[in-house]
Amino acid sequence: MIKIAMIEDDLELAEVLCQYLKQFHIEVTNFEEPFLALCDLKIHKYDLIILDLTLPGMDGLDVCKKIVDDFDIPIIISSARSDITDKVTALKLGADDYLPKPYDPRELEVRIKTILRRFNHSKIEDEDKTSKNFLLDEEKREITKNKNYLKLTAAEYEILSLLIKRESFIVSREDIFENSDILNQDYENSGSLAVIINRIRNKIEDNPKEPKYLQTIRGMGYKFLQ
Repeated sequence: MIKIAMIEDDLELAEVLCQYLKQFHIEVTNFEEPFLALCDLKIHKYDLIILDLTLPGMDGLDVCKKIVDDFDIPIIISSARSDITDKVTALKLGADDYLPKPYDPRELEVRIKTILRRFNHSKIEDEDKTSKNFLLDEEKREITKNKNYLKLTAAEYEILSLLIKRESFIVSREDIFENSDILNQDYENSGSLAVIINRIRNKIEDNPKEPKYLQTIRGMGYKFLQ
């Protein structure tokens, strides 16, 4: 489990991000007050910091400098400040990335894992080298089963990669269409999603009629298990 400390005084946003990242095995502890976060960092170990710049009691840039000076931990700035000076200053202070609000939580998840891979983070390496049957390589847009590459169409890859990333969680039909660059309303109206799901099952299941990995949750969507 990846552990992240988030310093964010927008509690509604913090809750959304915490719940979203949880499905990717990322545990987030949010601190509304920067002083509380700095105290906690002396006690508990985190893999990464997500830091807002507009905070009560202490400016986010000062918090960034304090973290860089006192701790060896990567920092992603998450801020609504539009002044380029703030971005430049944060990066010069030692922040590893700057994500302007508003942003899609999917982008945050990707940036987190990209930064941790760059730091040769053991938890990311362990996650990528697990004994799971299926492994997803987003950079190469490839999926393997038992180290054998699956021959997938673009639509099949999009759907299966989404389900793998949200392993053990139910993914609705609407969510699949929303997260797809290929699928569109024509697919939805024609029922082709079910056809694509069946094609995927024929390629990954030992018995497609009794799916073990890609399960249909009636009335809710699909779930991927391994």
